[in-house]
Amino acid sequence: MIIVDSSVWIDYFNGKITPKTNWLDSALGNEPILTGDLILTEVLQGFQSDNDFKKAKSLLLSFPVVEMLGQEVALKSASTYRYLRKKGVTIRKTIDVIIGTFCIYNAFSLLHDDRDFTPLEIHLHLKVIQTKTNGQ
Repeated sequence: MIIVDSSVWIDYFNGKITPKTNWLDSALGNEPILTGDLILTEVLQGFQSDNDFKKAKSLLLSFPVVEMLGQEVALKSASTYRYLRKKGVTIRKTIDVIIGTFCIYNAFSLLHDDRDFTPLEIHLHLKVIQTKTNGQ
């Protein structure tokens, strides 16, 4: 299963063409994508136009929506944050620690475009979707 982070969805809905949005565009309908409730909130809160909000909501809700934070993931996320801090790494946003921990705990892959996930990939083996960048 694949979780798509808000960093990619926001670029996608804004029409920004990147290796990540290209991957997402080709994966729609072809890959097992889930929407996390936290990501749903992050993405939808940014729309100013009601029409754009409705279109995005419809697309996001076409995927199964999973609850990302419960007691187990909350405790694991706190441990993840503390572990990384002991390694000298501070994640800027708690929500990214939660999303990364959720993916690790459930063995899901993450498509993201946010540097806060890199330490989780390096130190905790977060599985990420690799995309081709320019020149590769």
